[in-house]
Amino acid sequence: MRTIDKRIEPHIKLAAVLVRRAPTLTLAFDARCKSRLAATLDNGEEVALLMPRGTVLRDGDVVVAQDGALVRVVAAAEAVLYVRAPDRVTLTRAAYHLGNRHTPVEIGDDFLKLEFDPVLADMLKRLGATVEQVSMPFQPETGAYGGGHKHGHDETFAEDYAIAQQVFDEHHGHDHAHGHSHDHDHDHAHDDGHDHSNCGHAHHHHAHR
Repeated sequence: MRTIDKRIEPHIKLAAVLVRRAPTLTLAFDARCKSRLAATLDNGEEVALLMPRGTVLRDGDVVVAQDGALVRVVAAAEAVLYVRAPDRVTLTRAAYHLGNRHTPVEIGDDFLKLEFDPVLADMLKRLGATVEQVSMPFQPETGAYGGGHKHGHDETFAEDYAIAQQVFDEHHGHDHAHGHSHDHDHDHAHDDGHDHSNCGHAHHHHAHR
């Protein structure tokens, strides 16, 4: 079984013919977050994915096997909520409330996309958004919960996040004592050979009344 252990950074240009000829690996978002994964290429070959911890693969990424062979990543279609709104204020409010729940969200010019969740669908509808369950590739912003790299429309988001984080650090520092506890289940480093990353899903809480 071949092992895939490197990703070619987007700024490195490959010959288009090499990318076209490369076998493909189609994965849903959850699988693209995993640094250790047994997977099957679309041509039927079984491979082992062993990427640096925190890597989030995106549609179109090219990864490299230990023997030098290239593989192109394809984002699989999956059940997602496609969210639109009658105006930008409503769409912004929807994004704000999803952000409060640490929900991975793909942001477009006039839409939001998130993994299917009936509770969140109900919340979004109550905010005035239009919510449709569809089967589409899902590529959420990754900068806020690690693993992200500048890629297409993510570049502005990554830069905005870096600026915001820098300002926060300048005003608060890294070593101050918080006056409140954090209940979040963060991904701590483990050496047990298992992939404990979950693309931020551990932060996703629903309030039940």
